Amino acid sequence: MRTEPLHGASPLLVPGDPYSVVVLLQGYADPEGVGDAVRADGSVTLVLPQTRGPASSHRESPRGSGGAEAALEEAARGPILVDTGGPWAQEALLGALAGQGVAPGDVTLVVGTHGHSDHIGNLGLFPGAALLVSHDFCLPGGRYLPHGLGEGQPLRLGPGLEVWATPGHGGQRDVSVVVAGTALGTVVVAGDVFERDGDEDSWQALSEDPAAQERSRRRVLVVADVVVPGHGPPFRVLREASQPETEGGGNSQQQPAVGDEEPALHY
Repeated sequence: MRTEPLHGASPLLVPGDPYSVVVLLQGYADPEGVGDAVRADGSVTLVLPQTRGPASSHRESPRGSGGAEAALEEAARGPILVDTGGPWAQEALLGALAGQGVAPGDVTLVVGTHGHSDHIGNLGLFPGAALLVSHDFCLPGGRYLPHGLGEGQPLRLGPGLEVWATPGHGGQRDVSVVVAGTALGTVVVAGDVFERDGDEDSWQALSEDPAAQERSRRRVLVVADVVVPGHGPPFRVLREASQPETEGGGNSQQQPAVGDEEPALHY
């Protein structure tokens, strides 16, 4: 397995059915040259349903054990924004959305991969959207609903579209968005599970739980064909061809499906 940068002009569009992925703003983290100061901002990604259905009122979302799942699927009928960048990037974010024909009021769900300021600094631009920030899920107006992310259960937003718990960088409540069925395969919008391509020399120093983050990184790499990291361009995950099965035992490995738990990674 190896990785390589995914080249393309920004914003980078990965078409898909039923969801396309648009990397609106590429994150960065640049040393300032004074002490340990860093100038940084997080990547911002848009997930666009191929067909946008009319959203019903969130006030009527069902209660009980199925309430969160039904409300999340309803919210995913419209554009989904994954992370919002820092407040200093507000104008760049609005311009990037406009370039895709999306107004802030069109966004029906905002997913914050974790609670750092460079990833959720513009939540106030989307008061009409449902919010899933780390493990907190609320509807417009502040109605919070329970779900199973804390128990390691993926949240299904639609066909081939899920939110996974990927703890480590910010503690135990980080999440990633997994989008299957694009022209490049499965895209994982990973927040700061990956800082950037080739971050092996630096990510541990920024992690609140390196052991948990290592497991999250392995899980993402097994499934992803493209990773959108928190502070760099998207990158591709390239795998060697599986060996054919031989008599008495096989070496072939099947591609895990979205939602598989903790698969083993073989180098």
